[in-house]
Amino acid sequence: MRRIITVITIITIIIFIFYGWWNSQSSPVSGDKAVKNFVIPKGVGVSEIAKKLKQEGLIKSELFFKFYISQNNLAGKIQAGSFKLSPSMSVAEITKNLQSGSEDIWITFIEGWRIEEFADKLNQELKIDKSKFLKLSKEGYMFPDTYLFPKEATVEYIVDTLRKTFDLRFNEDLRQKVRSKGLTEKEAVILASLVEREGRSDKVRREVASILLKRINIGMKLDVDATVQYALGFQEDEKSWWKRHITKEDKEIKSSFNTYTNRDLPPSPICNPSLSSLQAVADADAATPYLYYYHDSKGNSHYATDLDEHNANVANNP
Repeated sequence: MRRIITVITIITIIIFIFYGWWNSQSSPVSGDKAVKNFVIPKGVGVSEIAKKLKQEGLIKSELFFKFYISQNNLAGKIQAGSFKLSPSMSVAEITKNLQSGSEDIWITFIEGWRIEEFADKLNQELKIDKSKFLKLSKEGYMFPDTYLFPKEATVEYIVDTLRKTFDLRFNEDLRQKVRSKGLTEKEAVILASLVEREGRSDKVRREVASILLKRINIGMKLDVDATVQYALGFQEDEKSWWKRHITKEDKEIKSSFNTYTNRDLPPSPICNPSLSSLQAVADADAATPYLYYYHDSKGNSHYATDLDEHNANVANNP
């Protein structure tokens, strides 16, 4: 009988200890109601979130937070985004906030989009004024990436963010490299926009950039299909800004952007290039033996030193 009482007493003590620990660890860190902006990037796991919450002084224990998430099956319910949290919140309140929707919205701009496509995406996600965005933005300098924008973000704020990101990524090292190739920074961005639309991988982009730079240096027309697509504009039947199949007649369109009828680079970029394309231009080698490139229907790239070899590539690789 004494043994049973002893066991019951020990269990009771353990329960009280656990209950006390649970209440202590789940309670607010302090009475400080100052709000902090807490950001959870996409793909971040519970351990990293717990570590960051502890560093921000929003929870008492990483271990308890992970235990709480596990016990309540919340791992798959926490969202990426930006949240307003304070040290006066309990663990239960914090986890509820992390499930209830971000203060900001993640928006992804695809590499090679033109500003009209950026505007469509922003209108879809944030209901921004498309015409105002088109007026304030600058083709080629709106850096494509994934951004976290406040739901109330203004067009000015968005344009400024995209441009500042471009200036940060197109750093002085890259600018110096393109200048050493005889290109102005503007010409480099224009060329990068062509490379973006013409190359699908880092390797292909470097090859295309080298070939186009060589053509520029010898005064040869660039003959880039993407410039024709840009000049043609929105295709109503395809619901796309980039016409899928370019015809012989398309290549005769009267436009300063058409590199089949104009020998120089287009007057401005035709899309917003990625860092990969900017890097490809910076690393381009005009000494490449090739003058032509061709991408077949399977996505493979073929290079040629003269027109006859190029025509053979086209004929043999549909």
